Amino acid sequence: MKKPNDNKNNNEKSIDNVDFNLESPSNFIQEIINKGLKENKNNGRIHTRFPPEPNGYLHIGHAKSICLNFGLAARNNGLCNLRFDDTNPCQEESEYVASIQNDVKWLGFDWGKRLFFASDYFDKLYQYAAELIKKGKAYICDLNAGEVRQYRGTLTQAGKNSPYRERSIEENMNLFERMRKGEFEEGKCVLRAKIDMTSPNMNMRDPAIYRIRGETHHRTGDKWCIYPMYDFAHCICDSIEEITHSICTLEFENHRPLYDWFLDQLDVKCHPQQIEFARLNLTYTIMSKRKLQDLVEGGCVNGWDDPRMPTLAGLRRRGVSPQAIRNFCERIGVAKMNSVVDVALLEHFIREDLNKRAQRVMAVLRPLKVIIDNYPETKVEEFDADNNPEDSSMGARKIPFSRVIYIEQEDFQENPSKKFFRLAPGKEIRLKHAYYIKCERVVKDEKTGEIIELHCTYDPESRGGGTKDGRKVKGTLHWVSVSQALGAEIRLYDHLLTKANPSEEKEGSDFKNYLNPNSLQILANCQLEPSLANAAPGTRYQFLRQGYFCVDSVDSSAKKLIFNRTVSLRDTWAKIEKKGINR
Repeated sequence: MKKPNDNKNNNEKSIDNVDFNLESPSNFIQEIINKGLKENKNNGRIHTRFPPEPNGYLHIGHAKSICLNFGLAARNNGLCNLRFDDTNPCQEESEYVASIQNDVKWLGFDWGKRLFFASDYFDKLYQYAAELIKKGKAYICDLNAGEVRQYRGTLTQAGKNSPYRERSIEENMNLFERMRKGEFEEGKCVLRAKIDMTSPNMNMRDPAIYRIRGETHHRTGDKWCIYPMYDFAHCICDSIEEITHSICTLEFENHRPLYDWFLDQLDVKCHPQQIEFARLNLTYTIMSKRKLQDLVEGGCVNGWDDPRMPTLAGLRRRGVSPQAIRNFCERIGVAKMNSVVDVALLEHFIREDLNKRAQRVMAVLRPLKVIIDNYPETKVEEFDADNNPEDSSMGARKIPFSRVIYIEQEDFQENPSKKFFRLAPGKEIRLKHAYYIKCERVVKDEKTGEIIELHCTYDPESRGGGTKDGRKVKGTLHWVSVSQALGAEIRLYDHLLTKANPSEEKEGSDFKNYLNPNSLQILANCQLEPSLANAAPGTRYQFLRQGYFCVDSVDSSAKKLIFNRTVSLRDTWAKIEKKGINR
């Protein structure tokens, strides 16, 4: 699998390291923190954590959690840890650990020296599990997985006690130690908490605490063959690190009583407060690491950093800046109810950010040759062009102009419609930064009838866009001089899915049925202005009239320039806001 190329682009004006907005937003979590500060809860200390599982690459949904946890800590003069929940050796890899650290740093956040792993605490977690056994609060259960499901009951039917529930403390300790020594095969037995099999909360019906796993751990190797379950490890790790606010997504709301039960039974010095918030869901987007991994392993995309993926690596490779993602996360806010955000809002913030940072250039994606018959054959002149009209400090560049140029195929119609304001036979248009030209003749392929070139004339008095007689034209086209043009491959990306919200489908339906077959279109014969000759990987540009593009950080090279389209110029969300429509 190809790894993302994260080289920093030194030629681009950077605003990535903008300070995070430290003004306290109005959200329910901040209000809880404010109340605690007034009551001097935790002695006024605020400590959060971002606890990813190293079983895949982070996606845009994780960015919301990262911004929330690190942002709350920053706004309240607190600390935020980065802690990997590496309790399942079957799915975890060092590659994911490295990618997650890189993504958090790329977003602009720093955990300082507070990098931790659940595996750092395996010895302590084992001791805490033994403490539960000694207090008569946990037991070794020999039921197999199918039997556990039968005994567990349903939402409307109470569960039944395991026949192994009343084992003595001595027997449970002996069995637990033998589990640790590797005397039992995987699936033979588990350590379960002894709570209440009649509880209406299924999570409280004697949940598993430890299970046997015959896998090598990416950090501890083969030292352990038993591993703690997430619910048990998570709350204890929070307590060990003296976390004050354990911020989780809504699916963990029903786990909170179990989280509290573990901490109440054990001799811990810190009992963090768990608070749940709504996770981010985007239209036309998958927010499941398991499904994203399915796409990668199934060859539906070209790796975790494929620009079609909602992973931070994919968004970075596509040309999205961390500032755009932070702005987006701040805008959508923090809610208690799940909802789906229109992907057009994310695209709006990407455009808004790139409009400030991206240099304007001209690129012809589908070239059509234009010969200006009355322009001198050997003459080449240069025109001045601002690099970014939004920022004069970005300077200007020279654009060469000659007798033969390229324009877009779609900018010419032989039989134009009434509202077609581009080039047509006998019609005059303006070339951006250059002259007025008029189409005089069309040349077609004799066999196919395809238009292969246009013959035009230019008005020498129209240099820079003006004429002596004051006439105006409605159409302005971008172009590239043929003799100086750079060939490039352009990759046009669209939504990964054709259905806005595939989660609405019936349970068991395959989300891959909604994969967009046109999510990637490759244009191999694009022509660019020569200023892009030394474009560095990761550099972002606005191709006039086309959209925002980024030099691919993996496949592009000096021998073959490859650009990814980040986003088109059309901003549907901005139009919605102007109309005052509240979604």
